Amino acid sequence: MNGAAIRTRGRRARDIGFTIGAVVTIGFGFLAFLSLFWTPYDVAALDVDARLSPPSLAHWFGANQLGRDVLSMIMVGARTSIAVAFLAVGIGMGLGVPLGLAAAAFGGVIDDVVMRMGDLIFAFPALILAILIAAVMGPGAFNAIIAIGVFNIPVFARLTRGAALPVWNQGYVLAARCAGKNRAAISLEHILPNIAPVLIVQGTVQFSLAILAEAGLSYVGLGAQPPSPSWGRMLAESQTLASFAPWLVIIPGLAVFLFVLALNLVGDGLRHRLDPRNGRRS
Repeated sequence: MNGAAIRTRGRRARDIGFTIGAVVTIGFGFLAFLSLFWTPYDVAALDVDARLSPPSLAHWFGANQLGRDVLSMIMVGARTSIAVAFLAVGIGMGLGVPLGLAAAAFGGVIDDVVMRMGDLIFAFPALILAILIAAVMGPGAFNAIIAIGVFNIPVFARLTRGAALPVWNQGYVLAARCAGKNRAAISLEHILPNIAPVLIVQGTVQFSLAILAEAGLSYVGLGAQPPSPSWGRMLAESQTLASFAPWLVIIPGLAVFLFVLALNLVGDGLRHRLDPRNGRRS
């Protein structure tokens, strides 16, 4: 098999993966949106008669130890995970991208300060840092957003700086500088649009990591608090019941796995679609 055939097969595999990932991601998004208006059962309602019911027509994903419908909790948990991840990544991009642009544009002290702040945050593992911040600020979805968002800031700052520096040497940027444009205007008008594809791909990756981080924080009790459902807390509450009610562990665990996998497939597909170098090699 020649190189062109291998590249073609690889491109097709990525396209299939991207399609599957997009469908699964949209599916979870639809469930989260639907939960704003409707769930099969009230997630806060307790039904003693349905305690530990296995999956059935009445409860498609079964019921937990309190008689709460697992499907309804999965739907609302998806909404919680997506909201936390979206806002956390938004904080990271909203603060990290301007810092990275400033570091690349002005260099010197600004560059040193931004990079050293990033080094300080990166000195701690992501989840440990999030747990530390959430533990200091207290449990809750809002504090989980802040904790995850703080780690995302240096990620986007470093990526933006690294992607922007080569663009500053391009001819059209040099022409803009000769025309008298200041560095801030050039960063917004020329640098940012050219590095946007890289930021979009990284945003997808960080979104999937934020889903995992939210589940991890909820698992240790520092994420969304009862009675608001969370996939991580569903796993924590059901781990002692796995031997005789395995669906209580399998279903939320599978939800986390599928959503994160789908987001990574989408991110990988976007990386190849938005990178012009891959297009030239295809």
